[in-house]
Amino acid sequence: MRKTIIAGNWKMNHTGEEGAAVLKSLVERVTAKDGMEVVVAPVFPYLASAVQITAGSSVTISAQNMHWKDTGAYTGEVSPAMLIDIGVTHVIIGHSERREYFNETDETVNLKVKAALSHKLTPIVCCGESLEQRERGEMKAWIEGQIRHAFADIAAEDMTKVVIAYEPIWAIGTGRTATHEQAQEVCAIIRRMVGTLYNSALADRISILYGGSVKGGNIAVLTQCADIDGALVGGASLQADDFMDIIDHAVVK
Repeated sequence: MRKTIIAGNWKMNHTGEEGAAVLKSLVERVTAKDGMEVVVAPVFPYLASAVQITAGSSVTISAQNMHWKDTGAYTGEVSPAMLIDIGVTHVIIGHSERREYFNETDETVNLKVKAALSHKLTPIVCCGESLEQRERGEMKAWIEGQIRHAFADIAAEDMTKVVIAYEPIWAIGTGRTATHEQAQEVCAIIRRMVGTLYNSALADRISILYGGSVKGGNIAVLTQCADIDGALVGGASLQADDFMDIIDHAVVK
């Protein structure tokens, strides 16, 4: 059975005090549910305190990014070893905003996935197409290429520890959401591609999330789809009430 994962990506939002208030509210309200995992990704300066606030609860903490090296002259970067040291369990890799604004490439995504797995961090690996690519009929080839490059030279036994997030770039922070049929179509493409690279049994074990203007009002229909196993949530994860609305209405298969 695949796990349903509801992950909140806070991006560059919330001071320490603001984030702590949201996390404390979530800790009080999120209850353990078979088959569901709740993850929150604050900004780097507050990861250690976030781990402390959520210790022993049903909420786990993710980083939003990391470098693929353990140490070195990489000013401003954070290593996987450092994340593990403070108790972080997940890391988001290859988000479209990282690709667009900070020159993330398929190569660096692959390096980071390998580094995360080697340190027993759970990578949440993002993929997604632009509106122009979709309209030109390039979506399928683009998504398959991102998946192929992201998991190059990664062993099958390591792939069972991976989470994949499909985020159509045209739906991130725009208020425009892919229909559940559109989201299901691409998540099915992703699962079939993993099956092609490895095998269908392995592909059936991987949780695939949808991201892009997810909210309480659409999470149920999304998670009822055969190949959508949760959501990577942006703006709607910043307030505890909004995030809980998504958590409460997500369908656990």
